[in-house]
Amino acid sequence: MTQTVTRGESLGAQVARVLRQRIVRGELAPGARLTEEALAEEFAVSRGPVRDALTQLSFEKLVEVQRPRGVYIVGLTSDDVDQLYSLRGALEQLALSRAMRVDDDDRWQPMAEAVQRMAEAADAGDHAAFVTADLDFHSQIYALADHPRLQGAWNQYLPTFAALLEVTINHDEDLHESADDHVTLLDVMRTGSPDAAAAVLSAHLDGARERMLHEVGSR
Repeated sequence: MTQTVTRGESLGAQVARVLRQRIVRGELAPGARLTEEALAEEFAVSRGPVRDALTQLSFEKLVEVQRPRGVYIVGLTSDDVDQLYSLRGALEQLALSRAMRVDDDDRWQPMAEAVQRMAEAADAGDHAAFVTADLDFHSQIYALADHPRLQGAWNQYLPTFAALLEVTINHDEDLHESADDHVTLLDVMRTGSPDAAAAVLSAHLDGARERMLHEVGSR
């Protein structure tokens, strides 16, 4: 079946997103072989966007490119999940410590708006909107850090974490608990001590890691 791609987001990014979701969900098993030709036919695109997608997924360690033999699915193991969340923890703790230096209330407004959107998505049971708001919230921590290289590192792995969140959040019938967690994190970042904020963030990310480990272990 030919996959549909749109003309807003780059074609390579769209192909990468679909393949990433399949890998994270376990729909593409480790060791499975892909070819540029078959993917180009499936997505009705030229080989250029397919190569772009595979390059990105190779960077994320989700596939291994073995030219001229083809591309092989690496998949996502428990160790991969641990590595991803330990990396994210290191990045986000640094971002948080720098963000807490910001006193300008206006700069915190986008994060507050993301919290509000999460609450609205929880009320509506809208998982897709919740994922978008959740990722926006965490991206704002990096924006507040005023550290372009740190923000760049987060942006490189943001698509991977988006796919992980999409998998785990869809198991939640009630999104209010997760929304409340972000209210707590925002509050402690604005009014608490750096140590308290670091502890709340650590617990938040540990919970996300455990949920994804459960997902991988149940396959």
